Amino acid sequence: IAAKLLESLNIRVKAYTKAIGPVEVAPDRFDLAECEKNKLYMPDAVAAAEAEQYLERKMAEKDSAGGIVECVIAGLPVGLGEPVFDKFNANLAKAICSIGAVKGFEIGEGFHAAQMAGSENNDAFVMEADGSVGKATNHAGGILGGMTDGSEVVFRAAFKPTPSIAAEQRTVNKSGEEISISIKGRHDPCIVPRAVPCEEAAAAIAVCDALLEQQRRSELL
Repeated sequence: IAAKLLESLNIRVKAYTKAIGPVEVAPDRFDLAECEKNKLYMPDAVAAAEAEQYLERKMAEKDSAGGIVECVIAGLPVGLGEPVFDKFNANLAKAICSIGAVKGFEIGEGFHAAQMAGSENNDAFVMEADGSVGKATNHAGGILGGMTDGSEVVFRAAFKPTPSIAAEQRTVNKSGEEISISIKGRHDPCIVPRAVPCEEAAAAIAVCDALLEQQRRSELL
């Protein structure tokens, strides 16, 4: 329902697999059309093939892998969110971190920003062809001061490896004895591709919440 509402407002939420284990999509090979052509939903045919081989090795080792799902939200109006208690990025993080297996969340340059200088990370403001003010880059990921700035909102979520693996693991039984177990049955070697629609749905709901809150506040003024 949230996705249909956003579609009617020309707001697009698109997620895809950015990385599986150590295999990451290459920027120069990025092609969203490739997502529909491989079962890992990666926008890079070469990376998808390498990731499949990596997962086959993990399966042979009775192990699993984690990965990263990236999401881009386009078409958002300027000013969604608040500068303090209801920041757009904070509410978005809450929605994404509520998805099972998410262990990390970042917006824009994210953790990479810690390695950058201010001159590298700052987004310069420029005049667009239509006379509006825009940004030369989008290191901030579309959010400034807790509010959307009109650029694409770009964020990523890190998903942990599937914990139920066939390899032998250590645990403690109800008698307090240290024992070894191997979990039986069918288990996905990686849940990341399944998480792509979950991330899109959670993001769509968070955006709809922000839009409805903005409408409520405007009606009170």
